[in-house]
Amino acid sequence: MTSTPSPSTSSTSDPRSADLPKFTVTSARMDAIHDGRVLHLGRFAQPHSLFTPGTPVTQTLDSAKRLLYSRLHTAGHVLGAAVRHLLEPSVPGFDELKASHFPDSAACEFAGLIDGKHKAAIQERVDEYVDKDMDVVVEFWEWEEFEKRGVHAPDRSLAPPGEKFRVVRIKDCEVYPCGGTHVASTKECGKTTVKKISRSKGTSRVSYTVEA
Repeated sequence: MTSTPSPSTSSTSDPRSADLPKFTVTSARMDAIHDGRVLHLGRFAQPHSLFTPGTPVTQTLDSAKRLLYSRLHTAGHVLGAAVRHLLEPSVPGFDELKASHFPDSAACEFAGLIDGKHKAAIQERVDEYVDKDMDVVVEFWEWEEFEKRGVHAPDRSLAPPGEKFRVVRIKDCEVYPCGGTHVASTKECGKTTVKKISRSKGTSRVSYTVEA
């Protein structure tokens, strides 16, 4: 299996029989030893169940949950772009640090102190980007392409030898190196609400939600 599933993925050795082993995937990550291999981590529904090596399996995805995660992930990029375009020139030491796109903890973190007075302006810019219905495009770049386009380059070691880096580009807005699932347009994020701006030890955290 080469795709990276959502945490709601399950695999069975035969979809026609509920009696055969079922494995619920709770997370997926790239194998640090074998290039290009995706590890699916989780647990069997029945104690001591095992797949036989080489046996074909069928993956089943929770499409509703996957869509929610995709909307949250794209909305996080929209929020990051909105904050950067609005505040980078005026916030000392500004930089985008990391983000969480899970329903109960969706937030983007930034270097620099962002005052709470900017919340309304950030919300307005997020609404603007969502309403513009901008295409969200997945591309694959050589490492040198980041420098050529003036985009912060990821660690070279994150791409297996001979492979390109996956990037997600919001057309006419922003580009992020990213391996996650996304919707096809900013409009598909739906109503995205900036919840709170919190600050601690020189960093700021802007939390958000999308309407279910």
